[in-house]
Amino acid sequence: MTRIAVDLAKSYRLINHGPTVLVSSAHGGKRNVMAAAWSMPLDFAPPKVSVVIDKHTWTRELVEASGSFALNVPCRAFARQTLAVGQSSGREQGGDKFAAMGLETFDASEIEAPLLAGCVAWLECRVIPEPHNQQAYDLFIGEVVAAHADARVFAQGRWRADVPQELRSIHYVAGGAFFATGEGFEVG
Repeated sequence: MTRIAVDLAKSYRLINHGPTVLVSSAHGGKRNVMAAAWSMPLDFAPPKVSVVIDKHTWTRELVEASGSFALNVPCRAFARQTLAVGQSSGREQGGDKFAAMGLETFDASEIEAPLLAGCVAWLECRVIPEPHNQQAYDLFIGEVVAAHADARVFAQGRWRADVPQELRSIHYVAGGAFFATGEGFEVG
């Protein structure tokens, strides 16, 4: 084995293991979506998640105004749209990135933010206000108030191991490159 030094500015990439998510938001008839590679589960009961939402984004403004957001989990078949969403601003897309990019949505059950068709899982979240974390670190904590998944990829409370390649969750590793969740296996 040859061990190499990793630039500290890139060190997060060594543990960026969670799936890329698309954060959707809405408030006052306006809506937006952004890609986020930094999200994770935070607690079980009640279920909580955290996600980094940069203070300069249109999504952030809508999340702060509405007090809610959705995490949409895209799959390999949705990778091109995921990259496009991450490379554009809702402000530059006429205020509605969904319409500008031809993204199909459907209504959430508990929050105002739209959910993205073509994804394989959806978490509807209400913001748990943590002003210091939000301002200092762009870190938002959300209580999951509803969760949904495509039965082709999630059954009996877990991700299925026999998922076709196009339906596997994706993981952004920079420069337009993704990994898809790999082959499932069990131990014991």
